[in-house]
Amino acid sequence: MKIEDLNEIINNRIQTRKKNSYTNKLLKLGPKKIAQKFGEESSELIIDFLKGSKKRTIEEAVDVIYHLLILLKSKKITINEIHKELDKRK
Repeated sequence: MKIEDLNEIINNRIQTRKKNSYTNKLLKLGPKKIAQKFGEESSELIIDFLKGSKKRTIEEAVDVIYHLLILLKSKKITINEIHKELDKRK
């Protein structure tokens, strides 16, 4: 799966208001909880990067990417806006 695919899954969960969706739960909890979860996942990634296995580092990196997409979505920032900023930095 690509990051764009994950982003589409997140968009789909939001649009369909899928019950028991972790995505929708996080968005309903608001910016503070979203920031907290992103911080927690980032810390876990750092710990596994320094002390864990390659496998655990990859797993935590995926969690960080997911929570980053949720954080951006809660601020109404699209993946296209991120791509545009990346293009500016070439």
